[in-house]
Amino acid sequence: MTGKIMTEFEKVVEKEKPDLILVYGDTNTTLAGALVAAKSKIKLAHVEAGLRMFPKTMPEEINRVLTDRISDYLFCPTKECVNNLKKEGITKNVFFTGDVMYDLFLHTKKNFTFDTYKKLKLTENDFVILTLHRDYNVDDKKRLMVIVKELYKISKKIKIIFPIHPRTQKRVNEFKLNQYFENIICIEPLDYPELMGLVLKSWKIITDSGGLQKESYFAGKHSVVIMYDAGWRELTDSKYNILSTPEDLYQNVYKKNPPCVNSGIFGYGDAGKKIVRIIKEVK
Repeated sequence: MTGKIMTEFEKVVEKEKPDLILVYGDTNTTLAGALVAAKSKIKLAHVEAGLRMFPKTMPEEINRVLTDRISDYLFCPTKECVNNLKKEGITKNVFFTGDVMYDLFLHTKKNFTFDTYKKLKLTENDFVILTLHRDYNVDDKKRLMVIVKELYKISKKIKIIFPIHPRTQKRVNEFKLNQYFENIICIEPLDYPELMGLVLKSWKIITDSGGLQKESYFAGKHSVVIMYDAGWRELTDSKYNILSTPEDLYQNVYKKNPPCVNSGIFGYGDAGKKIVRIIKEVK
């Protein structure tokens, strides 16, 4: 996949001859764009630089580390990300800008939709949203079984709305775990405005998504994160979000969390403007 993206993107770069290439996040596209920039001797800027998490072998971690190593400008969403780069000896052209995902959340909040909330006849603060897709969570039969058993216990007390990922659905069928889903409302994956509308109305979030654990915080909701490492440690260190093992999922969902207070961890919704201003200044 990465090689194919590089091949196609090189054609665009040869035609457009950009002064700078801006890559976002930690996907295969991010790394492909970064490698094309480096090989084409074009300045490279990385948005969401400095995020680090375990396990170090996961594809996203490899992509983000390699991209940071070859970037000319590194735009960090949190101060913790700046510190991560400093520990690795990267200090030149490193900027704390805040998170463009928070910009997006604030910019599109007026357009969040509530069709799913109404269709399912849900009650505000009386349901949990679940997302689950990480390979180490869903491809390991033993681990996935523990997770779904815990979810089954939770679903007896409160509604769980699960926009189920195709990968997860495939594993649930393959491992014959459907009996644990009788009280869980499985729906098709949702677009951003619809999912955020549900988040605003929910009680809590259970997730293994790097993005959703932040977005729940933006919405003033707590997340229980089923990962080895949440990545956004500012949220788990402060107990806004709880990092959970599969075995402790039920217990952690019913733990009391401190109030969600926006303390500027991810900036104040102007990260995009800061990034543009810095690019104009350093060009």
